[in-house]
Amino acid sequence: PRAVAADRSQRGREHAGGAIDADVLVRRVGAAGVAEAVVVGLPDELATVLLDAYVDRAAMGEEFVPGALYEDFFDGVPIAFEPVAKDHYPAFFGSAFLLYPDGDFPALQIIVPTPEGSWPWDSDAPEGFAQWQPVLTESGRPSF
Repeated sequence: PRAVAADRSQRGREHAGGAIDADVLVRRVGAAGVAEAVVVGLPDELATVLLDAYVDRAAMGEEFVPGALYEDFFDGVPIAFEPVAKDHYPAFFGSAFLLYPDGDFPALQIIVPTPEGSWPWDSDAPEGFAQWQPVLTESGRPSF
């Protein structure tokens, strides 16, 4: 049986502080021990494929380590998982508070580089990429 109790997409924008104005796709997982997940700044089609793969793999018991690179989600493009700082929870995981009223749940951001391999924080990243796909960790930086 699937460990995923709910698999709903939620679209939204964060305007608190005006820092993020990119499409956001959130996958509600709603299962104990499986982190909620968010993708910021990717086209809907790619974000949906990525989040569906995450949900399927997490439901099978795979654990995702912050800072580790995963090469097998997209052909030839690595992705990374980073923990989302609780400050961002209301903007990105509002419906999760229905299941977790105290806000005590794990959440991961899935970060994707450009097809050429530039991460949002790289000096050779396209102009505006860091604003389009901000890192939602406590420090605003990745762990790797």
